[in-house]
Amino acid sequence: MHQSSLDKMANFYAQYLRDQPADPKGPRTVLDLGSQDINGSYRSIFEPEKWRYVGVDMTPGKNVDVVLADPYRWREFRTASVDCVISGQAFEHTEFFWLSMEEIARVLKPGALCCIIAPSTGPEHRYPVDCWRFYPDGMTALARYTGLDCLQATTNWGESSYQDSSNMFCDTLLIARKPANARKPSFLSRLRGRSRRYSNGR
Repeated sequence: MHQSSLDKMANFYAQYLRDQPADPKGPRTVLDLGSQDINGSYRSIFEPEKWRYVGVDMTPGKNVDVVLADPYRWREFRTASVDCVISGQAFEHTEFFWLSMEEIARVLKPGALCCIIAPSTGPEHRYPVDCWRFYPDGMTALARYTGLDCLQATTNWGESSYQDSSNMFCDTLLIARKPANARKPSFLSRLRGRSRRYSNGR
């Protein structure tokens, strides 16, 4: 975890979440995918009186509350049960990140947000693999693929003010919202439906 990633997540919280009115039912739930604390975590950004932070990862460790049995089928979380999903410095280490994005879209409540941060460049760093780099168009396509509305997709190319490894990775940020109309078909479901029609000769 590098400082620019922490700053981006703090900015996301300040811009999109901090001023949300309190939920009378209690703190909202935020899932942090890839939460293991490696030189820092996002937990302290989320005010505990407003947010129940749940750290999610594939292996036990510091800052991990839930260990997923399957990274691409989150049986631990119900559909439309989560108020926010965040993930930073994890998608580049996820072999089939689009499947993880499907699960993010599934567990989000209608109208809920996700914030994904991943590098656009930088040296190989395996935890345990290092597979991908991301640009704004790719993040926009990923939101579209899973039926989410893209609110922001940007890459910071000029992070020269940082003294740590931030400058090497030039992170790309995606902020997306699940449509309030939960019945809106995702690009994936439309694609599958089209494939079924083609396979039936239509």
